Amino acid sequence: MSTTPPVPPRASVDPRGPRFAAWVTSAVLVAVLATGWWPLLAAQALVFAVGAFAGLRYAPYAALFRVLVAPRLAPTDEREDAAPVRFAQGVGFGFAVVGALGYAFDVPALGLVATAFALAAAFLNAAFGFCLGCETYVLLNRLSIIKPKVGTAR
Repeated sequence: MSTTPPVPPRASVDPRGPRFAAWVTSAVLVAVLATGWWPLLAAQALVFAVGAFAGLRYAPYAALFRVLVAPRLAPTDEREDAAPVRFAQGVGFGFAVVGALGYAFDVPALGLVATAFALAAAFLNAAFGFCLGCETYVLLNRLSIIKPKVGTAR
């Protein structure tokens, strides 16, 4: 008989949730690029931070998906690992912070470029289901640069 404790299951998410969040994020980032209004980008950075650091179940766009969208969709058994999605949220957080600081400190080129990179990644996920941050996570994991923590990806 084994005395090792059972490994807790990894957290998983409905893949339609992150795609919905990517559509909302894309709309927010388009508005930022059109207006240059950095407080909106700072708010988006906060949304990214919640998803990356507190967990996807607490992310505002995930809550919108659960309450407004998911009940109107057919149930699905399809699930994906939450860890790459959280990593992608962290990358988005980094770009949003750099962009907001660029705009706030009157370096609009920095704000514009960082926001455009974040928009490109969000739009790839929204329109094509290709999560650039998730794929980066998988690549870094394969290269042993980052190690997934079993049971901790909320």
